[in-house]
Amino acid sequence: MIRPDETVRLGASWIQHGIYNNRVYLMKLAAGEAGDVAAKLDRLAARRGYGKIFAKIPAASAGPFLQRGYAREAVVPGFYGKGRDGWFLAKYFDPDRSQLSRADRSQIKKILALARAPASPDASPLPEGYVLSPARAEDADDLARLYRDVFPTYPFPIRDPAYLVRAMATHADYVLVRRRRRVVAAASAERDDDYGHAELTDFATRPRHRGRGLATHLLRLMEERARRRGLRLGYTIARALSPGVNRLFASAGYRFAGTLLNNTNIAGRIESMNVWYKLLGRA
Repeated sequence: MIRPDETVRLGASWIQHGIYNNRVYLMKLAAGEAGDVAAKLDRLAARRGYGKIFAKIPAASAGPFLQRGYAREAVVPGFYGKGRDGWFLAKYFDPDRSQLSRADRSQIKKILALARAPASPDASPLPEGYVLSPARAEDADDLARLYRDVFPTYPFPIRDPAYLVRAMATHADYVLVRRRRRVVAAASAERDDDYGHAELTDFATRPRHRGRGLATHLLRLMEERARRRGLRLGYTIARALSPGVNRLFASAGYRFAGTLLNNTNIAGRIESMNVWYKLLGRA
């Protein structure tokens, strides 16, 4: 069994890397480190033989990365504050990883068109017998069991209860839906309190409970809680070949920011991901 990628400091910045996703992921760039970090990421990827570097950075810090051959795959306006856009960059060390098959490219295009089609927001109530609530540390075992059952692989170790407990204590707000005391759906908001945004992620619903709008209720609760915390922007990195999750965010008022090619090991293979974003409050 391949171990999940490790999250470590690189100077004062934070990265994730490993063979699980076969990439280096610059999660948070510290001020003043762009040039040094760009060089170190290249060396790390070359030394370990990773296929891709994925970097989330302020647009103003992009120079050293662009000079080293990084390309922009998505842009989120105001990601780092008013007038401070976020750029999602990529550099490929494996040429095949930068390519999409004709079938995948066509399918992603169709899914985006479907997601953007006009639709009324889903205002239906939570189905009878389902209970929506924030998750607590004592729910970690049930949450991990849900994620193990739904995802054969995942880019972060959310199938480990200990990881979930640590995440809840530091930076993540999980929400869940129960039916007859069993967790049947869940999601999380991973906060960056420094910059006032949250990644809305880790959506999972057990197969027999799909089609009931549970993800919509999870998303609404996460948005409400994010606003109460004073966060001003929500975004997601969603599976590009999943019609449901792209439609979920588009219908909730999120804007498309770009596609990250062959980016993430999820549900058993490396998949491309779409970035969506929405202003939740004042910038």
